[in-house]
Amino acid sequence: MVVSNAGLINKILKLKKERNAVILAHNYQPAEIQDLADFVGDSLELSQKAASTCADVIVFCGVHFMAETAYILSPDKKVLLPEASAGCPMADMVTAEKLIAKKKELPDAAVVTYINSTAAVKAESDICCTSANAPKVVASLPDEEILFVPDMYLGQYVASQVPEKKYTFWPGYCPVHEGIKAESVLKLKKEYPAAKVVVHPECRPEVIELADEVLSTSGMCRYAALPDVTQMIVVTETGIIHRMQKENPQKQFIPVSKNAICHTMKSITIEKVLHSLETLTPEVTVPEDIRLKAIGAVNRMLDIV
Repeated sequence: MVVSNAGLINKILKLKKERNAVILAHNYQPAEIQDLADFVGDSLELSQKAASTCADVIVFCGVHFMAETAYILSPDKKVLLPEASAGCPMADMVTAEKLIAKKKELPDAAVVTYINSTAAVKAESDICCTSANAPKVVASLPDEEILFVPDMYLGQYVASQVPEKKYTFWPGYCPVHEGIKAESVLKLKKEYPAAKVVVHPECRPEVIELADEVLSTSGMCRYAALPDVTQMIVVTETGIIHRMQKENPQKQFIPVSKNAICHTMKSITIEKVLHSLETLTPEVTVPEDIRLKAIGAVNRMLDIV
């Protein structure tokens, strides 16, 4: 017998109350997961919101490093990731061991690590940053040399904003954003000449050059709500358009490409959320020694921004 989504959702809502749980969904999650969530946003924002609640359980509909960040900020809560294999290809492009080796090569460089990274990598970093605050974080550092980890495109964008530093970029990237080409944006600009072009800073430099605004996912959502924005070419993963359209039904949002899809983000389903709440698995934790070092890098960022 096929159980309707409505039936599954009712079970989830009942269990959520029983477990004193909060459900978080990243902006790239499937529409039905976003609609189910208590909070929708970017990774750090969601972890901070969950930490401020009295929930005992966090169900993080995102990828593994996001659940780790939630645990780093809320070690007293049980953190669940409904799909255990939901990883991030970019986060997997750097390991703590490789970073330690690189730090030995560059002893004078401050390690600035994008929040989209594993807890172990955060723990080997001097400071974290988000896609929204990366230029401000780098500009605040007294160090002349910067080792930017792991997204080289975000690092190159930061270098364009804070050119007085000397940079080494880790050769990592988000496959979704790396796959977005300038030709796609140019084609849409011709089709929609009145549309604002809003680009995520994980994109290639030649794509960023075509932007009216370069913003994080949460920044994009805030920008979409501005009264003078009626059409918007959205240059990031397509999942965010559901939230934009829901919050601004009278506006038009054009995806840069229907292929700009993070398949690991889309691997979480309503059935998996229900199973997580039923079994309180899969659970994500971080060893305490790593957690304490990682939260130090996160807190140093928060002290600046």
